[in-house]
Amino acid sequence: MPHSLGKSALKVLLGLVFIVSAVLKLLDMDRFELYVYSYHFFSLNFSFIVARLAIILELVLGIGLISRTLHRLYWWGSMAMLVGYTLLLLYAVHLGRTDSCHCFGDYLQLDPKQSLVKNGVLMLLLLAIYKMESRVTPFRWLILSLAIMASAIGVFVASPPDNLANSDSEHNLQVELFDEMLNDAPMDSLHLDEGKQIVSFFSTGCEYCQMAARKLSLMQQFHGFSEERITYLFMGNEEDVSMFYKLSESQRYRYVLYPDARMLKAVKGNLPTIVFMEDGRVVHEYGFRNMDEDEVKTFMAF
Repeated sequence: MPHSLGKSALKVLLGLVFIVSAVLKLLDMDRFELYVYSYHFFSLNFSFIVARLAIILELVLGIGLISRTLHRLYWWGSMAMLVGYTLLLLYAVHLGRTDSCHCFGDYLQLDPKQSLVKNGVLMLLLLAIYKMESRVTPFRWLILSLAIMASAIGVFVASPPDNLANSDSEHNLQVELFDEMLNDAPMDSLHLDEGKQIVSFFSTGCEYCQMAARKLSLMQQFHGFSEERITYLFMGNEEDVSMFYKLSESQRYRYVLYPDARMLKAVKGNLPTIVFMEDGRVVHEYGFRNMDEDEVKTFMAF
């Protein structure tokens, strides 16, 4: 009897671990989406969906393990999920990546090797409950259906994908003031009115600016357009800029420390703002959430 109770408690514990992992990912969805996108298995828009499906799967498996119904189904589902994550982590180690895997969002930073150990422990705990029997209930399929429905609705309502919820373009740029900035120091020597250029308005301490820089950097790497066409405008100092590049995991592009308040006025105080120009003419303007990968790829194609 104590042995059976111990296994039941272990199963509940595993279910809670999956649920906590899913909720923490959901709370840190923006970074988790970028982590999924960073492998470039999927487009940016499809990465939004894959990130949410991963969270839904963890929630459903966690609820199922706690319910003790359909034991074999939830057990094999849990093991398959952990094996899949383990293969991804092995690939990350092969690539030499040391960044957080976001398995517990941004609240517990684990690198790929540490996450491999964590997955190994979870798989051993799963093996320990393999022979448990399912609770006999006529509602077992109803529980599964409700878990899927509730998890899917909850995730997509709590965090709608940016490509569905934020389709409108940003219109923050004050074009006349921006043109004035392009013609004055310190920007006049950069020739930003020549050819295709990307000018990003960032604050070094802005969390969404850091994630926007990461997103833009990944697009530049994946689609191979010239990094010489990217310029960051910063509010901050040199030390803050170095920390910004570290936290954002962005490529270190050309940057300007802007000396006065015109930078903020030019975008009505809305940071980040990312401006795509061709021969001095503004073609696209984005915030963090509505950057369109296809538009960026098409615009930067030479």
